[in-house]
Amino acid sequence: MEADFFQRVFEVARMIPLGRVTSYGAIARCLGSAGSSRMVGWAMNLSHHQPIYVPAHRVVNRNGLLTGKMHFSSPTAMEELLQNEGVRVEKDRVVDFNHLFWDPMVELSEH
Repeated sequence: MEADFFQRVFEVARMIPLGRVTSYGAIARCLGSAGSSRMVGWAMNLSHHQPIYVPAHRVVNRNGLLTGKMHFSSPTAMEELLQNEGVRVEKDRVVDFNHLFWDPMVELSEH
């Protein structure tokens, strides 16, 4: 069950557009499991070992904080990946988070 949930998390994360971010909770809600944002975080921690790339750097907490940064290859890797996509980060927080927020419940229902 957990492995299946993690794979579904990875599928949603792979759909986050370049230069946009979403939250653990938004992915959990999209998957019909609103109380599972922590499990989404665990999935992101394991995403670095997936055979198909998962852009885990685009998943932040509900306030735009880079709470998962310690699970990357270096303490600054998450921020660097975001900045390479044009996302500004200051003090471990996505600048203009509300504008850059990608809500899978809204975005995926439009397609």
